[in-house]
Amino acid sequence: MLALGVTATNHLSVSGHVTGIINKCAQTLYALKVLRSQGMSADSLAVIFKSVVLAKILYASPAWWGFANSSDKDRLEAFLRRRTRLQLYRQCDPTVNQLVEDVEDKLFTSVINNDKHDLTHILPDPNNHTYNLRPRRHELTLAIKGDARDFFERQLG
Repeated sequence: MLALGVTATNHLSVSGHVTGIINKCAQTLYALKVLRSQGMSADSLAVIFKSVVLAKILYASPAWWGFANSSDKDRLEAFLRRRTRLQLYRQCDPTVNQLVEDVEDKLFTSVINNDKHDLTHILPDPNNHTYNLRPRRHELTLAIKGDARDFFERQLG
């Protein structure tokens, strides 16, 4: 099943999608190696790497990240770690997991703060109570804990 460039099987496995991402990113790496051989600086190559390769990895990640198993996530992390040898990605740069969390936080914040957002209708009803035990980033009814594959379940939980 293919939807908006994200490939999933009937069993909701995204291993094929992760393999496709890694293959597309490897093709981009060849182009970066050609640019390096033509004399492009390491800083410029790192900027191109982050803007092209990371964009491919993070494309629609809130939709498929919850369905990725640990080996899929490890493959993506290993792909980035191998790029440190080529000086395209530093070890102090965020991991794939941290990058996806940032993307998910930005998406969730934009959905909550925009009543006209396309995903607003998926949110649960607001939880209006008079007590305040701890600050939360939203005032929505908490989701019942499930397998946390869904983007909103991960954000509301």
